[in-house]
Amino acid sequence: MHLFRLIQISIELARHRLDRLLPKEKPLPLWANFILLTFRFFPKPKDSPEVSLRLALEKLGPIFIKLGQILSTRRDLFSDEVINELEKLQDQVAPFSSEVARKIIESEINCSIETVFTNFNNTPLASASIAQIHEAKLMSDEDVVVKVVRPGIGTIIKRDVSLMLFLANCIELFWEEGKRLHALDIVKDYEFTISNELNLQLEAANTSTLRQNWIDSDDLYVPKIYWEHCTSRVMVIERIYGIRSNNLTLLNERGVDLKKLAHLGVNIFFTQVFDHNFFHADMHPGNVFIDISDPKNPSYIALDCAIIGSLSKEDKDYLAQNLVAFFHQDYAEVARLHVVSGWVPENTNIMEFEAVIRSVCAPVFQKPIKDISFGKLLTSLFKTAREFKMEVQPQLILLQKTLLNIEGMGRQIYPELDLWETAAPFMENWMRSRYSGRALLKAFKENIPRWINQLPQVPDLALGALTEINLLGEKANEQARLLTEIKEYLDHEAKKARYTRIGTLALVTAILLSFLLLSGYVTMTEALVGTSLLSSFEVYWLYFQS
Repeated sequence: MHLFRLIQISIELARHRLDRLLPKEKPLPLWANFILLTFRFFPKPKDSPEVSLRLALEKLGPIFIKLGQILSTRRDLFSDEVINELEKLQDQVAPFSSEVARKIIESEINCSIETVFTNFNNTPLASASIAQIHEAKLMSDEDVVVKVVRPGIGTIIKRDVSLMLFLANCIELFWEEGKRLHALDIVKDYEFTISNELNLQLEAANTSTLRQNWIDSDDLYVPKIYWEHCTSRVMVIERIYGIRSNNLTLLNERGVDLKKLAHLGVNIFFTQVFDHNFFHADMHPGNVFIDISDPKNPSYIALDCAIIGSLSKEDKDYLAQNLVAFFHQDYAEVARLHVVSGWVPENTNIMEFEAVIRSVCAPVFQKPIKDISFGKLLTSLFKTAREFKMEVQPQLILLQKTLLNIEGMGRQIYPELDLWETAAPFMENWMRSRYSGRALLKAFKENIPRWINQLPQVPDLALGALTEINLLGEKANEQARLLTEIKEYLDHEAKKARYTRIGTLALVTAILLSFLLLSGYVTMTEALVGTSLLSSFEVYWLYFQS
């Protein structure tokens, strides 16, 4: 099955002649040229190479469409023509039949569409890789959108993820860097993430939680969920009105403060990660809209909360300390934290590691985003990782992906944005608040109910601990006694072995002297003197050995 899918992918890439996108000025390895030779058996399509790339990704299915969505935010890596086509993957994927959509909705809500909605638009408002949405109006006269999962998409995703797992296994088995990169763990994490996208009830729960986190803020709006009409395959959500975050023409026409908007986006991201520990992890322009009702104070609208990330307390603290050290250009602290965290081996030369981090990261500072290629930065950091055997952390993959999306949007909205100028004050304030007296008091108050609940168990726990200590003492004494007996036994056996060796030596010597005496080589007096000397040697030897 994997071989068939690999062949299918190769044919699709060749059929669209994606070799046309490769740079002509850089020579390719011999093996790559050999593979590309097969592409030339296919005629060049009429579509441009950029259009062909989008069509190929659409044809290959949702996993490849997701890849295109991520790449669509990287204007520093690709031409405008490529980006413009990849952006269409965000919500302009070919829709499925509206009749099929209606049947799915009615089977899920167990009634006809006319019973729930006074109006239902058969033409999809948007169509993406996993689902498509239709405009509708509830009986309560509220404008909503209805999201419907594509039919049969689960089978397609399962097939492609199975192939990715197979390839990840091969990478770890046949490539020495594979295990360090945790290729299998990364694919399993992606499998979990994309599987969650198929369950719209999970997305509805994520949306409700994100909405609750920002309910008292004017910076980010999250639409309302209508739970009575939600199932695993259908979700009904409040209809929002705004401008896509990448529609710069309209944003400029309306006089939106783009600098303020870009800084606000960075603050929203860091607040989600460090304050709420619940961050939207799929923030491409198709999922982020702008509310410009007040152009001088714009705000964001978040959609499609299927992919949500969170970090453990240890990961969050580690990242915060690293970021603060990084903002202060304290590369020695960054290197030390990497070793303490176990991300690089304990025997790593800190000074060498610090020097490499400095050479990679120092150029980033004091530059606007437009002058920084994070693609090149990540490549350099990857080389550093290989050099120092740094392990990839699968639990941070979603965060890394979100950072790439944030950077891409920041570059589009306000190219002069200084990411460090915005993020550094936030992180410093967060660190101060985390270790302030108020924060410690809050943590104390939060733990009081748990301590009170455990208070009645304290005497039993203390008695149990004392019993364990006594048992440990008795076991230690018993072990000491056994060790003494073993030592005495070994000493006794060693002495026996020494006596045996001396006895054997004496017997052999006596036999030899007897033979010499009978042969006439020595006299009786000489034999007796020799035996006496041997006996004296034995006595002294045994004395010193014992």
